[in-house]
Amino acid sequence: MRSESPGPGRGEEVKQPAETRRQRAARRTGEFPPAPAPLPVPVIDSHTHLDLTVAEPGAPGRDTGDDPVATLVAGAAAVGVDRLVQVGVDLDSSRWGAELAARVPAVVATVALHPNEAPRLADLDEALRGIEALAAADRVRGVGETGLDHFRTGPDGLAAQEASFRAHIAIAKRYGKPLVIHDRDAHTDVLRVLDDEGAPATVVMHCFSGDADFAAECVRRGFVLSFAGTVTFGNAAALRAAAGVTPLDQLLVETDAPYLTPMPHRGRPNASYLIPHTVRSLAETTGADLDELCAAISATGERVFGPW
Repeated sequence: MRSESPGPGRGEEVKQPAETRRQRAARRTGEFPPAPAPLPVPVIDSHTHLDLTVAEPGAPGRDTGDDPVATLVAGAAAVGVDRLVQVGVDLDSSRWGAELAARVPAVVATVALHPNEAPRLADLDEALRGIEALAAADRVRGVGETGLDHFRTGPDGLAAQEASFRAHIAIAKRYGKPLVIHDRDAHTDVLRVLDDEGAPATVVMHCFSGDADFAAECVRRGFVLSFAGTVTFGNAAALRAAAGVTPLDQLLVETDAPYLTPMPHRGRPNASYLIPHTVRSLAETTGADLDELCAAISATGERVFGPW
């Protein structure tokens, strides 16, 4: 367990890395990859950022006069990814996602302040009130991504991160909605906070990044583990071992688009239509029949996020 720094007050700003998620996305290079072969049974993308994906240079539909969101949704459906979870990382993206989900049947939303955003805010409490208001909407089906990130936020920001995480746990429990967790280099502290507060009935570990031992601990607690394109990387043996100990009814798949593009297209922009690469890799890793795996992912997605 890491010791906590006293940190700033919840209304104070602290020095953070200068580059934001949107700025990192703007630095991406390479064209969007071609579509893979369709999956035999439809699945969901449990975690995507359509607002960031449509901003990528060369995003499908962006330069043709078509609606890029509609183009991405249709392209995903064409390969068997027929339902998407649009994830909020701040108030603006959470509002955008909630509005999108209200008008696009294939999309539901989650709302939250990303852990790396929390220390940047001049008034964290006010932002949290905004998230709570959005969480009440029917088409908002989760609270996240929230959690802890010890990679991008330094010691001075950890107190605000943890305060924000605890507040999001409370919101999820008040509305009976799943909690979607961002956990980067913070496994022990994420579990500590969940134990302190009492975890909501449904917890999704977004972009699961632990080893088999941590996966087993999360599985024992009833959490759902969502695997991204990172599970396809050559250096991800520990992650594949984690997938191997995860029951199919506690497993989801995601893009985290436009990030974490699966092999063989690592380094190029990601989108929901590339999920089949990750699903086929997981089928090989787990030894599951591809049809069986797809059906399980679909059923788990509906159980977690409700009917679309």
